[in-house]
Amino acid sequence: MAKPNYSFAKRQRDLAKEQKKEEKLQRKKAAADEEAGALNPDAEGEVAADDTETPKDSAPEA
Repeated sequence: MAKPNYSFAKRQRDLAKEQKKEEKLQRKKAAADEEAGALNPDAEGEVAADDTETPKDSAPEA
């Protein structure tokens, strides 16, 4: 009779747990994005003017 491979079984349990955790995180993120989109539908896809600032180092000093 073959011996049970406890290391393999533990690794499979750990992988299943990790995958389940990732799926839960993705569901939470999708729900948060959906809620944020419902609260402010105009904000999606737009870039604020403050985000396009030029770096201070590249400006020539006179």
